[in-house]
Amino acid sequence: MSPIAAMDVCQNGSVKSFEAAGSMFEIDSEFLRLSDKPRPVNVERKRSFDERSFSENSFRIIEHLENLSPAGRRSGFNTPRSCGFESHPMVVDAWESLRRTLVYFRSQPVGTIAALDHSVEELNYDQVFVRDFIPSALAFLMNGEHEVVRNFLLKTLHLQSREKMVDQFKLGAGVMPASFKVLHHPDRNIETVMADFGESAIGRVAPVDSGFWWIILLRAYTKSTGDSSLAEMPECQRGMRLILNLCLSEGFDTFPTLLCADGCCMIDRRMGVYGYPIEIQALFFMALRCALILLKQDDEGKEFVERVATRLHALSYHMRNYFWLDMKQLNDIYRYKTEEYSHTAVNKFNVMPDSLPDWVFDFMPTRGGYFIGNVSPARMDFRWFCLGNCVAILSSLATPEQASAIMDLIESRWEELVGEMPLKICYPALESHEWRIVTGCDPKNTRWSYHNGGSWPVLLWLLTAACIKTGRPQIARRAIELAESRLSKDHWPEYYDGKLGLYVGKQARKFQTWSIAGYLVAKMMLEDPSHLGMISLEEDKQMTHLVKRSASWTC
Repeated sequence: MSPIAAMDVCQNGSVKSFEAAGSMFEIDSEFLRLSDKPRPVNVERKRSFDERSFSENSFRIIEHLENLSPAGRRSGFNTPRSCGFESHPMVVDAWESLRRTLVYFRSQPVGTIAALDHSVEELNYDQVFVRDFIPSALAFLMNGEHEVVRNFLLKTLHLQSREKMVDQFKLGAGVMPASFKVLHHPDRNIETVMADFGESAIGRVAPVDSGFWWIILLRAYTKSTGDSSLAEMPECQRGMRLILNLCLSEGFDTFPTLLCADGCCMIDRRMGVYGYPIEIQALFFMALRCALILLKQDDEGKEFVERVATRLHALSYHMRNYFWLDMKQLNDIYRYKTEEYSHTAVNKFNVMPDSLPDWVFDFMPTRGGYFIGNVSPARMDFRWFCLGNCVAILSSLATPEQASAIMDLIESRWEELVGEMPLKICYPALESHEWRIVTGCDPKNTRWSYHNGGSWPVLLWLLTAACIKTGRPQIARRAIELAESRLSKDHWPEYYDGKLGLYVGKQARKFQTWSIAGYLVAKMMLEDPSHLGMISLEEDKQMTHLVKRSASWTC
């Protein structure tokens, strides 16, 4: 395997593209064949958001948004692709910064690098990460720029088919890369792509979330463009089936949730999220639902559709019953009996009431609730994780009542979860002895820093989408105003430190691409909420009867 070389960067910061010239270049014929662009579908742009329309019956709006065809729509912001609207100066700055991060392969855009901060060592921040590209992809889709998203989907799909080895051990066929890098070889005058499936990652952990994000983005692309030809390609159908086959395989596990290691998702370092982390379970649920929409009903597809439908029913029941926490459920756990046997056991996971942390009693409001971080035998991780709860709302893993309760919690605990810079990746931070044991004395994940209670501006787009879906746009607007007061002035940091997010992260990269893109997506969704349809799924009525536990709205 070739060593990763430094990526060539233009004076303006953008990654250079190198044109292929005849046989002198190593042509990626499959990529070129698959990347033929479909004819664009043009429809009239939707009107700006009327906040009052959400206050009457917020959840019925999603069905209306799902039926709107957003193909060909442009954002109202004054970008190179749309003009005539007065825009916030920060939006113009954000678009200029985002475009400088574009990466080209064979003269075609295939993604955006993680950060463009030349003041520090690049490490792997000059690569295209699958999870990092999602907000960038959504921003381009919302602005009617579909080519880069299509190319990204095809390029990562092509990388999925390659043999994946980590220390002489072969990974599953469906694993998607964590990231890839375009390499230029001036001596041979060719370009190649090098993928990382975990062999270069901290801790050597393969990304579980990449495949889920890929399916979710494929559905977003299809919804945005109105073009289903990409998803219907045999290569894309096979790619989805490979991903699904990995995570639907039967084994020793007795739970429908997906068993995962630390470091397999956005929190890619040791943070005690091993087991069944909420982020992976919510993404798993959403990817399964997107796959149901995208899979063709052919001989192979029908089998997977049945397997997906069966897993979704079990997963929704398990998550809504055992991961959900509100005041009623907290009191039930507080009074649990232990060492219960048989099917009649109430304390099914044998959780010790004494393991309840003191902070959770003060954190839990009278009205409100959330999906906790992890549930496994004799263990409940009561920490709040933002990404998992927002994706639960967008995927309708959370019922409408649970989604409203999550928003109630965010409003009630604004200072703890939002503070001065949106948005806490998790709450609370691990400290002292617990930090030493759980993180292994990780110097980057000290208390209220990085993954350990740090504030991540990229999460702004997820919060905004959840707010619009639940009819709470005023929450998103308040969070965006906070971000606008500092984010651009601070040069778009990766994350912020401190209980309130007052300090630029001690090791944060500047000009972090998903901080820029997350802001743009949040702004564009507030301006035109029909964009929500590409990333939000309606509630599945067949699963609503599965919820049995009492929840906060009955208090």
